[in-house]
Amino acid sequence: MDTKMTEVTQLFDRFKAASVRNDQDTCTKLLSQLKVLLTGFKSLPPLFEESPDAIYELTIARDIYEHAVVLSVKTEDQDAFERDFFQLKPYYTDAGHRLPPSPQQYPILGLNLLRLLVQNRIAEFHTELELLSATTLENPCIKHAVELEQSFMEGAYNRVLSARQTVPHETYVYFMDLLAKTVRDEIAGCSEKAYDYLSISDAKQMLMFSSEQELSEYITEEHPEWEIKNGFVYFQKAKESAPCKEIPSLQLINQTLSYARELERIV
Repeated sequence: MDTKMTEVTQLFDRFKAASVRNDQDTCTKLLSQLKVLLTGFKSLPPLFEESPDAIYELTIARDIYEHAVVLSVKTEDQDAFERDFFQLKPYYTDAGHRLPPSPQQYPILGLNLLRLLVQNRIAEFHTELELLSATTLENPCIKHAVELEQSFMEGAYNRVLSARQTVPHETYVYFMDLLAKTVRDEIAGCSEKAYDYLSISDAKQMLMFSSEQELSEYITEEHPEWEIKNGFVYFQKAKESAPCKEIPSLQLINQTLSYARELERIV
């Protein structure tokens, strides 16, 4: 092992020790140093040049980027997650056949799917699914994300919220909490358009809170324009503040008639 790789190994050991202590500031600093050191190895992506220690270098680099992804979840930094995941991805795709299997691969692939779902990037979600093998799709971590997306698209929000209790990996909790907020915001937006008011008990049930206190805190933080009075939640101020868009009905009718005349001429 050369001097540079020895330095990387020692620094990575310090990183893992800091991670065990939940010392995220130290982990972030050490990770920056590790990424700089990794740029000096030509055996790593995108060059993939052959060398006597190429397999070892690829393996430890993959481990570093996997820890980086997990760290981004702990620090709740979605931008860092995306950067680190795309730096890690070539080790699963382009170099996967050369390296021993990683126990973190399926949890991290599932985490990325969950992130795309939370960010409502459904097209990219399905693009990532298309790149996975049939065997990978059967893994519990991947199936969890797929079932969540199906429930979300079907509007089965109760299944989405209850799925937090059955996460396949502890790192999923952060994104599940974000998804729960996305679901509640979606329900809240529909509720204020569909109703003038709801009883507190109905609002609590609809937004799937277990107590009135949780409902009150949610309204205070997320929808201060809602009013709670005499056991009811009123949406009138939200309706008044929402922009009203007029539908250009006459223009649409004229366009439709024009299309119909053109079709008659063609036929």
